[in-house]
This record gives sequence, structure tokens and C-alpha cells, in this order.
Amino acid sequence: MTVIYPVIFTETKDKKNTVLVYIPDIDRTTEGYGTADAIAMAKDCIGNILFDVPNSELPNASEIDAVSASSSPFCNDGKSFVSLVDVNLDAFRQKEKAKSVRRNITLPQWLDDMATAAKLNVSAITQKALKNELGII
Repeated sequence: MTVIYPVIFTETKDKKNTVLVYIPDIDRTTEGYGTADAIAMAKDCIGNILFDVPNSELPNASEIDAVSASSSPFCNDGKSFVSLVDVNLDAFRQKEKAKSVRRNITLPQWLDDMATAAKLNVSAITQKALKNELGII
């Protein structure tokens, strides 16, 4: 499911080319360095905020014409404009779920020593064993 929200971008005049971002429909702020980075940060912010929200409960998007650049908390920090930002929530959720997580496992010292001496990747072997046990392979 793709969502599209109006976003207010405020271009500052600092040396880093900071663009301040306000997403009124979810009342969140972020920032980026340059317009492209600010758009990417807006997408990331929207995706993270709505990650666990069921599609049926997503906030309604305002019409772009109903959003005034002057409603941004950053409107006095530079030149502001409103643009639409889209986020494919299904793709975002899938990407976030694919990230690796850190787990502690307990091994006998002798087994860890042998694996280290053999230069084995214990994480990769553990993943393969778990996939096999779960019938994924």
C-alpha cells in the first residue's frame, strides 16, 4: 500500500544546506541536507511512524491545497514550500523486517575455539541451521 502525504520543506541558509521537514498529518519533524536527502528523510520518518499501524487505521492525508507552508513550525527559518511525498508501506515494512538483528548464543568454549581456528562464520552457520530447522531451505 502506498501512502501520499503533503510535507512542508523549509530551506535554511546554513552551510550544510539543511532542509527542515514537517509532516502535518502525522505531526512529525525531521531534516535533511539538501532537498533530495530531506525527501528521503521524510519518507523514512513516515515509514517508521506508520510501520505498525494497520492499513485500515492510517491517518487520512490532507489535500495539498489545504496545507499552508506557514503552518510549519519552521516557517520563520527560511523559504518553505509544500510537496507530496509517497511511501510504499509494504516495501518499507519488508525492508525493515529484513534487517539483521543481534542475538546472543551460548557455545562451549572448545567449540567456539575450533570455529575460530577454522575461521568459520558462526552467524552464517547459525542462520543456515535455523532455516533448515524451520523448513525454509
